[in-house]
Amino acid sequence: MAEVDPEALADVAYGIFEHLLNRGLLATGRYLFALVEGGVDFKSDLTRIFDEFAKEYPQLAEALLGRFSNVDTIYAMLREGEGVLPSKTLQTYWIVQDAPGSLPEATEDENAGKWLIFQEPDVVDGEWKKVRDATVAGELGISAKVSTAKPNPDSRDTRKVIYVYTKDWAEEADVMRIREKLRELGFVDRIGYKRNIETFAGEYAKKGKRVTYYSA
Repeated sequence: MAEVDPEALADVAYGIFEHLLNRGLLATGRYLFALVEGGVDFKSDLTRIFDEFAKEYPQLAEALLGRFSNVDTIYAMLREGEGVLPSKTLQTYWIVQDAPGSLPEATEDENAGKWLIFQEPDVVDGEWKKVRDATVAGELGISAKVSTAKPNPDSRDTRKVIYVYTKDWAEEADVMRIREKLRELGFVDRIGYKRNIETFAGEYAKKGKRVTYYSA
């Protein structure tokens, strides 16, 4: 049996734990970003959710503690912006914000698609906040996500990208409604919209080939 890479296991462990943390906070009507940006103490919640995580996934909890030593370290890291600000996030490749009432798996439906907004690293934090807050307010699509400061071997350049998902690429009125809202938020340059159909097929833009379905 192949030996498990401790760093890879810790990556998996952190991703699962952060998901459970966000879900646990949301169950009490709170978002991680709101607690961090509002300076609200949520250590007791973090400790409780970690204890539940450790009971269900003891090997993963051990891997997580192998990386961070204790829960206090994780808490301090979150308070500094891990999982909230792209520039401060080094444990995961993406920060995801689903719209209220939207299931996480909705973005994986083949009918879904997303507007792609490329941003320079020095401005992406502020631009992400605008998209995130509008998503939470139900003003955009089903979900949004942003690439982070964690080095990603799949990245094609140094820019960061914000995805703004819509439920169905064929519902042009809804797709363009979301595009208009993005203009109101300050994203006035022309951007492209890519369907999941092309993403799942592994199609990416190349010289002389366009894979965006809409451009506006």
